[in-house]
Amino acid sequence: MQYHTPDRLQAAIFDWAGTLVDFGSFAPTQIFVEAFAEIGVAISLEEARGPMGMGKWEHIRTLCDDPAIAARFEAACGHAPSDADVTALYERFMPLQIDKIGAHSALIPGALEVINGLRDKGIKIGSCSGYPREVLEQVVARGKGNGLVVDHVVATDEVPKGRPSPAQSLANVIALGITDVAACVKVDDTAPGLLEGRSAGMWTVALTCSGNAMGLDHAAFMALSEAELNERRSAIEAQFAPSGPHFMIDTIAQLSEVISEIEARLARGERP
Repeated sequence: MQYHTPDRLQAAIFDWAGTLVDFGSFAPTQIFVEAFAEIGVAISLEEARGPMGMGKWEHIRTLCDDPAIAARFEAACGHAPSDADVTALYERFMPLQIDKIGAHSALIPGALEVINGLRDKGIKIGSCSGYPREVLEQVVARGKGNGLVVDHVVATDEVPKGRPSPAQSLANVIALGITDVAACVKVDDTAPGLLEGRSAGMWTVALTCSGNAMGLDHAAFMALSEAELNERRSAIEAQFAPSGPHFMIDTIAQLSEVISEIEARLARGERP
């Protein structure tokens, strides 16, 4: 058999919070603040956002490894945070997350139109998340209730290793029957999610304004002056640059033009 470079996209694989739903990615981050507060440890929303994109247990472990947070933890609990403490925090996090997920389930403007446009082109829709399956099922169900349906979903606790490992994206490739990873694009609002796509051999698109990095809801984003937006966007682009995204756009609403560019590059024989 002879190898042929794919000449069109076969699949687009999306993150959820900050990418398809929950403009500003508030559902995961605020809950970390609340879970730590329950044991007397204060962390800021900015601190909570730092490791976004990882699986939630790993996210909490990374927060506990931060020297400033670890010092606050030891002052409150009398010892350095162990893996058992991380697991206990994770177990506090889960019911809080499930309880609050509905408050941050609105579709990001343009998401439904872009997904429908991809389907019209015969492109399959995969998805993955740093959420465990128990939480992600709630997110997916609420998305479906708002008209957004994907072809496959992979939660972080369904693979041997979470982001930035390529496992979740590659699980989508297998389930969707994709013939070449170069025929896939990964769309995400976090560096670990972009590295996941990169390490899977896919095209990658960073969303600079709708997710964790910007951290504003849609109304606040729309209220930014052009100068403020340009300043914030530039800082986020610099933050994402080490993860090597092929494209950077503000939100999913701008994705269609990028899809056309990727398909033109594939037609010319290019690969990610």
